[in-house]
Amino acid sequence: MNWIIRSTKIVKLHTNLYEVLKPIWEDLIDYDWVLTNLDFMSDDEIPINFDKDYFVLNSKEFETLYQSRTQIIWGIISAVPKNTQLDINCISNLSAEDEKAWKHNEFLIEESFLEIVAYDSGYTIVKFKDEKISNQFKEYFQDQAIDLQKFNEKCIN
Repeated sequence: MNWIIRSTKIVKLHTNLYEVLKPIWEDLIDYDWVLTNLDFMSDDEIPINFDKDYFVLNSKEFETLYQSRTQIIWGIISAVPKNTQLDINCISNLSAEDEKAWKHNEFLIEESFLEIVAYDSGYTIVKFKDEKISNQFKEYFQDQAIDLQKFNEKCIN
């Protein structure tokens, strides 16, 4: 239930949240969102900036980001159940370059329902805890979503 998107005809920008989350968006509207270790480009007014190390957005704030034309170059984006108590010290120190980001079924933010790691504008790692939503994602992206474990066996190990 862990995928990596490297190059695709569907996604014009790595990692544009609208394009990445489009097939599963309706299943994600009841979550809060944690964003950390961000580097991004946007021409739109969005609820994130470079003044903080992390952001916790409610579903309405995240929808503004989702609807924008924003490219996440680096970062960790995580859907967590609403009102989850988070270890902010830990979250503010997370890095998309952490080796754990590439490991199958390991989440950088334990409370994550879904976790996206944007890695250098070229790789988007998407991890799920819900098999049904993972299958919807895979069905939409088809062969463009590569199993993370198989990718690691072929390209990293």
